[in-house]
Amino acid sequence: MNDQERTSILILDDEPIVSKRLKPSLERKGYEVETFTNSSDALARVKERSFDIVITDLKMEGMDGMQFLTEVKEMYPDTEIIVITGFATMATAKQSFQKGVFDFLAKPFKLGEIADVIKRAEEKKRKKD
Repeated sequence: MNDQERTSILILDDEPIVSKRLKPSLERKGYEVETFTNSSDALARVKERSFDIVITDLKMEGMDGMQFLTEVKEMYPDTEIIVITGFATMATAKQSFQKGVFDFLAKPFKLGEIADVIKRAEEKKRKKD
């Protein structure tokens, strides 16, 4: 399976532990994963290439996740975005969905839960293609 066929995932979370837990588990499932703890680094990377799925936290230093996902969606409308946050409120969930977010997970989440959401996002992308 070459990189063209592998689903690419960008993870942005200012808590390094999140990426440390997610990256190996997703790579074992055959995904191509890049992780960032800084939103401006992640945005610079997104400007270089597109990702199939972006997983982002909302509350971060500097540019917040909502701003980040808005920019990603403007550049790549087909990228599916999954929001993970420790500060889940109905308002932020609603705002995320209005911006075209695929799904919204409250922290702490189980690896199985996020794997299921990623699977569904992949299926949605496949149907579009």
